[in-house]
Amino acid sequence: MGIFSFLFGNKAKMIKDFKARGAVIIDVRSKGEYAGGAIPGSKNIPLPQINTKVEEIKKMNKPVITCCASGMRSSSAVAVLKSKGVECINGGGWFNLSQKLN
Repeated sequence: MGIFSFLFGNKAKMIKDFKARGAVIIDVRSKGEYAGGAIPGSKNIPLPQINTKVEEIKKMNKPVITCCASGMRSSSAVAVLKSKGVECINGGGWFNLSQKLN
């Protein structure tokens, strides 16, 4: 139990901290998936385009929370963005993230 509360409790705190600092939510699902439902105000940048949008993301000058359908693609996006110096965390699935943001 200790490790789970550490992992998930820490993530919830990080999401709240990022939100308090005006984080940008980037949904890395396809345009079709995004059109089917998304977090209001989030930006849709499909995972295959993340590498080409890094400079645009950096210019936002805000921390980033990524999300997708389940958390797998958003995890890949975090790896790319962190390697390019972007402060970001994986918010996981967009629907679950939307519940945590309220």
